[in-house]
Amino acid sequence: MVPKRREMDPAIWSRFPEDLLDHVLSFLPPKKLLKLRSTCKHFNSLLFSPSFLSKTKCSSSAFSCFILLSHPQCYDQYPLYDSTHGTWRRLSLPHSLLLPSAATLLSSSKGLLCFSLPSSSSFLVCNLVTLSSRTIDFPAYPFDFELLTLVSTPSGYKIFMLFAKSFPNYAFVYDSTDQSWSKFDIDGFPSMILSQSTHQEGVFYKGSLYFTTPEPFSIVRFDLENGIWETPNDANDHMTMMLPHELTFFRLVNDGEESNKLYLIGGVGRNGISTTMKLWELGCGGNWIEVERVPEMMCRKFMSVCYHNYDHVYCFWHQGMICVCCYTWPEILYYNVARRTWHWLPSCPSLPHKWSCGFRWFSFLPHLYALV
Repeated sequence: MVPKRREMDPAIWSRFPEDLLDHVLSFLPPKKLLKLRSTCKHFNSLLFSPSFLSKTKCSSSAFSCFILLSHPQCYDQYPLYDSTHGTWRRLSLPHSLLLPSAATLLSSSKGLLCFSLPSSSSFLVCNLVTLSSRTIDFPAYPFDFELLTLVSTPSGYKIFMLFAKSFPNYAFVYDSTDQSWSKFDIDGFPSMILSQSTHQEGVFYKGSLYFTTPEPFSIVRFDLENGIWETPNDANDHMTMMLPHELTFFRLVNDGEESNKLYLIGGVGRNGISTTMKLWELGCGGNWIEVERVPEMMCRKFMSVCYHNYDHVYCFWHQGMICVCCYTWPEILYYNVARRTWHWLPSCPSLPHKWSCGFRWFSFLPHLYALV
């Protein structure tokens, strides 16, 4: 005989202390917790509570980490490389976040993705874990911008972009904390960086976005708080960042605030032709210290891939890896910082062979507490 199931007395359980209930729920795995959010408003609000997420391990570490590919032929599905398990997957956008075919993934930061929506002259910032999103109207006309960069902050996020279709040029910064744009007048600096790789975002380091310029090579930075452009190459700067010699191109990479390090990857050679590629780390006082050299055969392959057209080269940091990519090639050359080894990440096996350009890779770290 099957014993009769005892019903839970609502009169008793309704008086169960809320802090104890939250403590019990903090032990749930992420998938179970996400399913609970539709049962009541309180459970749903937990996903946006910093105090609750500080108790649970599901805010970021419980999720795999991915390298996401955006391509003009990827409409609502994106190839993903699971760097935690070394496998390829495919991300399908949920129905609540279906985007028009003209939408383009522009930037990513700590679980947030930023898309452009040309048809409505706006951007969409979304968190695919919580299925939350926000549409942000473009602050000017026409819908034309450069170097858009999404930066996560302790209280939300900021969006930087250059509006170069006016004179003088402007830099716009969106702050999610007050949901408003700020406009900063700029003079001279945009023209220095706009002719550089349009696939390389700004690199966030110690409160500023850093950009590289074409020859004569230099580094410029934009203070996100004060809206001021500076050149850390000046002699009166406390950190001059004097560049290595005989560079043919270079890109900057920040380690994602894991240890707040800034790296420089660049080609070395003469007359615009790279014969080798090296990696440097920014040391004390602004000196670049050589860390590694790309193995000769890997360097030859990468140079043949980009045909010495370095405008197609861009870099990003992903979970202890410095990823070096080419807009015209479906593979990624990466450096494992901990192991001090170079590797090729093969192209996704499901990619059609006819795709010959348009490869934009992003680091995607699913995160519950990434508010839009």
